Amino acid sequence: MQLSPTLPHLAVVNKPQRLPYARPLHEILNDLAKPVPQRFLATRKQGKTELTYIPWHDVNRLLDYFAPGWSGEVTKIITTNERVFVVYRLTIHAEEGQFSREATGTELMNCSSYGDPTSNAESMAFRRAAARFGLGLGLYQKD
Repeated sequence: MQLSPTLPHLAVVNKPQRLPYARPLHEILNDLAKPVPQRFLATRKQGKTELTYIPWHDVNRLLDYFAPGWSGEVTKIITTNERVFVVYRLTIHAEEGQFSREATGTELMNCSSYGDPTSNAESMAFRRAAARFGLGLGLYQKD
């Protein structure tokens, strides 16, 4: 493992041969940090709060556009009587190598929302992992 020459706070996991679609990491991060266009945003009520978020399928589309060739995987699933917890690793394949971020998601086992508990937790973990690269990070800021 080595440090990225352009972004010293990031470690290069693996430096493969240059992929034809790979872009410099700083360009990818700059694009992902831009405000997300309104057409990709959705809202939902959680308790008394209305939350704005990016649906998982739109996160997928935005990553396809800005970080072509990205990959992701569920690395861990933990269940209790009341909850499921999912750890998701998102890897961006950049010109300098592969860079990964992990995040967690959780859902109640008896959730009343759309989808099953595991896929809901995976969706949350996926969106959070993308936010660790800057995608939609502004949505997590409270005024």
